Amino acid sequence: MKIEDVKKIVVVGAGIMGSQIAENLSRLGDFKVCMLDKDDLLVKKGLQSIEFRLERYFVSKGKLTEREKQETLTRIAVGTELEEAVRDADIVIEAVVENLELKKEIFKKLDQYAPLSTILASNTSLQNISEMASATNRPDKVVGIHFFNPVAMMRLVEVIKGAGTSSETVSLACDLAHKLGKEPLVCRDSSYGFLANRAYIAMVNEAAQMVWERVASPAEIDKALMLGMNLPEGPLRVWDVTGGWAVLMASEQDAIRELGPEKGRLNPIVRMMARAGYTRIYDFWEDVFSKW
Repeated sequence: MKIEDVKKIVVVGAGIMGSQIAENLSRLGDFKVCMLDKDDLLVKKGLQSIEFRLERYFVSKGKLTEREKQETLTRIAVGTELEEAVRDADIVIEAVVENLELKKEIFKKLDQYAPLSTILASNTSLQNISEMASATNRPDKVVGIHFFNPVAMMRLVEVIKGAGTSSETVSLACDLAHKLGKEPLVCRDSSYGFLANRAYIAMVNEAAQMVWERVASPAEIDKALMLGMNLPEGPLRVWDVTGGWAVLMASEQDAIRELGPEKGRLNPIVRMMARAGYTRIYDFWEDVFSKW
């Protein structure tokens, strides 16, 4: 299959990432787009978030007309029935929460319901593509297509090659990224966290270690990285805003399994912060840790 043969793309998951991926595909106008989730309320929330972003970031800035916004919305079909939606899909992009067993369950169903020619992709930022592919009878057609948040602004798309992923599938995923105006980079599935997140999480963990050692406050560490490394925002602040600490907590055992205990285990301050009911290291420092 070539990119010009792709007529319909289904996105499984209408949350933060799934709705943005569906939005970007629909704005292009070249595909039939279908966005799914497990119930009507989640689908409705996904559509509302798309309409909000189109209005705020495109219509209000003169990048889209009101008519173009409505056309983008009407190009997105929605539903809750997986079997019905994927029976004529060319590409399916799974974008549910970072739970490997849930993803494997979805891929098993996709393999059962979608045509044998359908490419099955995951938007995972961490999890193992080869293991997802093992739930199917088409490992050659399973690939990672990892978009970054916010999807409309971030140019990088990581294309993750599983152990059995064919070169044709990788090429198609890269072509899709190019068509969306993105820059694809291919990564082998042996790298937990792939390219950007693996390197970035290491920096976040080291910054958290410095807070744990009371080398400096989170704000001072972030400022040093911004001024010294020309980063647009400090990693600790980014993790506070994006909910990254919760992701690290939820994926610790996966990280230990993939990277070993030295690299995979959480810094003690992250666990302490979570147990105290905090989700932001800036708040935890200000309220608790700096006063101990």
